[in-house]
Amino acid sequence: MTTRLIFLGPPGAGKGTQAKLLAEILKIPHISTGDILRGAVAQATPLGQKAQAYMEKGELVPDELLLDLVRDRLNQSDAQNGWILDGFPRNVSQASFLDKLLQETNQTCECINLEVPDEVLIERMLGRGRTDDTPEAIRTRLDIYHNDTAPLIGYYRDRSSLRVIDGDRPLEDVTDSLKQLVVS
Repeated sequence: MTTRLIFLGPPGAGKGTQAKLLAEILKIPHISTGDILRGAVAQATPLGQKAQAYMEKGELVPDELLLDLVRDRLNQSDAQNGWILDGFPRNVSQASFLDKLLQETNQTCECINLEVPDEVLIERMLGRGRTDDTPEAIRTRLDIYHNDTAPLIGYYRDRSSLRVIDGDRPLEDVTDSLKQLVVS
């Protein structure tokens, strides 16, 4: 069985943690755009060199370049039996590109949204003890999420490919729900 999943959810919802755990269970790659970017830069690929120029200036890597990197990553041999995308797409235009890419390669995917109330997210992120997790920075990240990324929930719901998981539970319970969803 081929499993292709997109993990959505606000910052602090546990997307990365759950994606890693599920990827290990399913023996498919957990693909994070941050890892793709760092890997391409470290390997000094042509796309990586382009991305590095933006990253060194502290700028966001443009969508087109990110899309090319994602296309390359999804075409690698370890991703042929499935993958979990974490951190991509971040907006509806990226989702639309991903749809086209998947159609070109005769692939389909499902989207899983980890729902967690904002007050729980704020509490979680403040508890992580990271220096960039200040109350102001957390509110800014949540605002960006609600404005740019949250519209993806409707986008995937309209395509009947959205599954929702309550992320406001103990880690093991969320993982169990994800396993049941994917294996069923």
